[in-house]
Amino acid sequence: MHELTTGAASRLKAAGIAPDEADLDAQLLAARVLGWDRTRFITCWRDPAPSHFPAAFEKLIARRERREPISQILGMREFWRLEFEVTADVLTPRPETEGVVEAVLEHVPGATAIEDVGTGSGCIAVALATELPRLRLVAVDVSAAALAVARRNAIRHGVADRIAFVRGHGSTAAGNVDAIVSNPPYIPSGGRDSLPPEMRLYEPVSALFSGGDGLDVIRRLVEDASAGLPAGAFLILECGVDQAPAIREMIARATGLELLEIRPDLAGIPRTVVARRIR
Repeated sequence: MHELTTGAASRLKAAGIAPDEADLDAQLLAARVLGWDRTRFITCWRDPAPSHFPAAFEKLIARRERREPISQILGMREFWRLEFEVTADVLTPRPETEGVVEAVLEHVPGATAIEDVGTGSGCIAVALATELPRLRLVAVDVSAAALAVARRNAIRHGVADRIAFVRGHGSTAAGNVDAIVSNPPYIPSGGRDSLPPEMRLYEPVSALFSGGDGLDVIRRLVEDASAGLPAGAFLILECGVDQAPAIREMIARATGLELLEIRPDLAGIPRTVVARRIR
């Protein structure tokens, strides 16, 4: 198996995948074919390959070589120490989005009602529901297929009875919640060609792009929070590279909203916006 796996990793590197990522992806795909966890695979990867392994492994490597995301090939991604189903209908959960969950737990630890706008896989809503047992959520998405994935993830983690799944645009229940949270689309519409193939070719357009400057959905969320949130409630959302100045100005102009912070992600990029309704 060692020779097959290292050869596959070389193919992935030649396809433009970063070396460390290519090595890991080859190991993960091999472990999937074998039905092993990665620890067992690393321990046993110099053993002879079972007869079924080469053909099945080749099919998965060919998909990754075409730059299909590893999360979609495996059908899952870890987020907040939980496993989430991932399909082509949802954005793959990413580590920087955990900042939204962290901000809620810090600023609204006693929340009993939260709305997650653009829920996608449901990763934010489900993670919050597992952390806050008294919390009920409304998870909103424009995509019925995404909502189906989110519902399955909520069932997987035993919190579906506390999440209502609603198809729609924007906030639907702002006046009755302690916070609106969101990982909205925030890539400028002209930025498609700059994206890696995993995003450009395989992730849903509606979860990526948001107008010429990438801020159309964030503007709507700020407007919804300004118009509908009760005093003391929060708007907590993720934003993109170089968007912090525009968002600061946007919130400064909004009636009744106060910007508390825009906290950086692990790469030092301002990423998680925290604002509060003050009147």
